[in-house]
Amino acid sequence: MKIVCIGRNYREHAKELNNPVPKEPVIFMKPDSALLRNNDPFYYPDFSKDIHYELEVVVRINKLGKSISEEFAPRYYDEIGLGIDLTARDIQKRCKEKGLPWERAKAFDFSAVQSTFISKKELPPVDALHFQLEKNGKIVQDGFTGDMLFPINQLIAEISKYFTLKIGDLIYTGTPEGVGSLAIGDKLKGTLEGQSLLDFEVK
Repeated sequence: MKIVCIGRNYREHAKELNNPVPKEPVIFMKPDSALLRNNDPFYYPDFSKDIHYELEVVVRINKLGKSISEEFAPRYYDEIGLGIDLTARDIQKRCKEKGLPWERAKAFDFSAVQSTFISKKELPPVDALHFQLEKNGKIVQDGFTGDMLFPINQLIAEISKYFTLKIGDLIYTGTPEGVGSLAIGDKLKGTLEGQSLLDFEVK
């Protein structure tokens, strides 16, 4: 399986990082070794001093697909969850300054936190989902999928032009504004439509 991630998919998030608002989806990948499941703790790595959280809605692919039209994209997923794209912002900054790829900053071990999943039949329409991240009991991100620059079904169509989607592949659909740094001892809780799907600690 692969983890396909979308960058800068919320206008205000692009602005908060002083990035241009993209005219097409920004796509990057993480390996399966990046997954952190079961609310296991995240252990702060020794190669970065500035790890940031980025809460995202995650779609899990349920059938093989290539060059999927946006019209038929909903047939390729039936479960939705949450994820956190952990980013070594200090390393990313150095990579961007040198025009280098971001893998060291984005794809390191356990940098893709993954929640449990909910059937989309139990949720509002995919373009009208509310999700939140709490850090130490305080809401730091409050997102709404209706604010995406590129909605989920459009993302599936775009991604599948270039990469065959396989059963179990995950699409991290981008983060809203409010990203920030983590510290050892922080407790993170993620909710989707009021349901707690993520609850873990930084150690």
